[in-house]
Amino acid sequence: MTEQWKGYDLIGDIHGCAQTLERLLDKLGYSKRNGIYSHPDRQVIFLGDIVDRGPRIREALHIVHDMVDAGYAQIVMGNHEYNFLCYCTPGREGSGMPYLREHTARHLRILKETLDQFANYPEERQEFLDWMAKMPLFLEFDQFRVVHACWHQDLINKFEAQYPDHRITEDFLHRSAQQGTMEWTLMDRLLRGTHLRLPNGEVMISKDGFKRSFFRTKFWAESPYYYADVVFQPDPLPTHVARQVITEEDHEDLVHYGREEKLLFIGHYWRDGKPEPITDNIACLDYSAVKFGKLVAYRYDGEPVVRKDKFVWVDVRKEIFEDV
Repeated sequence: MTEQWKGYDLIGDIHGCAQTLERLLDKLGYSKRNGIYSHPDRQVIFLGDIVDRGPRIREALHIVHDMVDAGYAQIVMGNHEYNFLCYCTPGREGSGMPYLREHTARHLRILKETLDQFANYPEERQEFLDWMAKMPLFLEFDQFRVVHACWHQDLINKFEAQYPDHRITEDFLHRSAQQGTMEWTLMDRLLRGTHLRLPNGEVMISKDGFKRSFFRTKFWAESPYYYADVVFQPDPLPTHVARQVITEEDHEDLVHYGREEKLLFIGHYWRDGKPEPITDNIACLDYSAVKFGKLVAYRYDGEPVVRKDKFVWVDVRKEIFEDV
């Protein structure tokens, strides 16, 4: 806590749900003054992924940007901001990359709503891209931490030694598009999370029809033994894979965020059901708002553990969709 702010309200992935965001800010006691949402003694921290998929991406970006610009909010970069930035950034001469993110059919499908909604606002689009490039990758306070997908201490230490403001540079951005570099690995871990390759070269089909050879993993699992102990994603592992013992090599790739660490707030993972802590010190605030789930906030007031009663949310299907 600071002299200015008595508490923080952390808000998960918005994905263009501006109307839902306004409803949530209202629930949290924020009001619009001079066109900007604010609270007399609380500050919002957005967990990234403001863009893509939703119906009001421009509007959501304006709300968030104006709050951050006025000092009423902070934000960390999400993988969708990073992807948008790379998709729109041309590769350097001799790099062999027309753009830092390949213009494939799948990448276009994910970014389509964002690109379409900015089609008639090219100058505004560039202004938001410039702002996204300056978003910090993580925030650390005395009592808690914020990152979009995963807190990877070793990578964060390396990054912070060179970039103490937690923000990337143009050179960093270009290096991060080259698989195998430290920059690529850091962006992949912090913004997309940890993952393992499916054993024996297997492939699974996700709910969106995409073929996956990797699956997302928990970075807080204690003494995992089977692959089922570490899987963390909407799509379950095939049963025969889930029951396999984790190999020694895969064990070495796992990251562990211990219960003795500071409170950690993340988004990214498309959870469902009633919002609740993952562990005593980890809260995920992404509950699939853009898929008629919930837009979730956590009201932090200095408590030493994550508490169930501090989650606040708007149920999109019940409070937004059915009201229309």
